[in-house]
Amino acid sequence: MKQKIAHIALLVADYDDAIAFYTQKLHFDLIEDIKLSEDKRWVLIAPKETIGFSLLLARADNEEQRSRVGNQTGGRVFLFLNTDDFDRDYQNLLDNKVAIIRKPIEQPYGKVAVFADLYGNLWDLIERKEIL
Repeated sequence: MKQKIAHIALLVADYDDAIAFYTQKLHFDLIEDIKLSEDKRWVLIAPKETIGFSLLLARADNEEQRSRVGNQTGGRVFLFLNTDDFDRDYQNLLDNKVAIIRKPIEQPYGKVAVFADLYGNLWDLIERKEIL
């Protein structure tokens, strides 16, 4: 059996605001933006050069979903963005005035900082150490 996780749904308040944040501030690619109905779209984004995985931007469409926009994990870090150049990408966050929640620190697995997206979801930016 061959399986893989292809997408994770990320609740957003507005498709266009979310697309702008991820593509302009984090430099993600917009993979697909397909209109499904008057108020629903299929929107996929991913970090550049990502193969086989993307985030599905899902606009919250009821009160329960709206209450979870920005806090899908109860305040824990939700997503983990690996990088090959921590300093470059951390500076990009600063330049784009992305909210830094925890400044960079060295961990046994690599260099990490925590930032928040436009809705408050917490992300780790990580440059992993090579483990021999």
